[in-house]
Amino acid sequence: MSARRRSHLLPLTFLLCCASLAHAHDLITAASAERYLAEAQQRLDTVRSRQPAPQRAEAATRLGRMLDEIRDLLNRDVEAHGRVQGLSTEYLLRELKTKGLPLEISPPLRRFPANVSWYREALRLSPEGPHAADASFSWLQGEFYDSFDADPLRPRQPSWPGLQEQIALGERTIKLAPQHPESEEAQFILAVLYTRAVRLAPDRKTSEQYADRARASIAEFQSRYPESLRVAALPILRQSLDRPRR
Repeated sequence: MSARRRSHLLPLTFLLCCASLAHAHDLITAASAERYLAEAQQRLDTVRSRQPAPQRAEAATRLGRMLDEIRDLLNRDVEAHGRVQGLSTEYLLRELKTKGLPLEISPPLRRFPANVSWYREALRLSPEGPHAADASFSWLQGEFYDSFDADPLRPRQPSWPGLQEQIALGERTIKLAPQHPESEEAQFILAVLYTRAVRLAPDRKTSEQYADRARASIAEFQSRYPESLRVAALPILRQSLDRPRR
């Protein structure tokens, strides 16, 4: 076995030797870390290749989904222990960073944010390809849930231009694939964004226009998804619309 081959095996061998020392609640194991790294390299190779744009877009979308899956595990660690822990987790984060895929905690969020850049890349490569809807929905969800702490109507950093971009993304997403499995969530997000716009609009006329759009969006959601658990939040949106604008 060559020295190069032996050096490649050292990190995995080290992790396997330490596996017996790992806590039972470690969410990322030596095996899953290697699986994630292999998939990451495969997706990166495809994105950077000369394959047709739709195939590269699919790889970018799947890479974003994989990174978000890892992000969710890391955030569960942070929530439970205040930090990420485990040798396998540290190894995975280090190796992803060397591949140009760093996962880092956002100080304002106090958690790992969504990896929307790969969804943007997928849509740049193939705006209407077979995986465009998946990329668009994931981008919308990632940006929305990272935009607030506890109250969706109180964004952490209110910005009218930023809100306009989110609304445009939501509208494009729903138009792109109205029957997508995640359409319900996307339409609810859009109703929340319209409601935000009522308070953040630069003038009364624009505020009133968004109030009309918000009411229509809320009514459509309730009509289309009457059994949804999110229906319970609609009265809160309506109440927000009834408050006088500052």
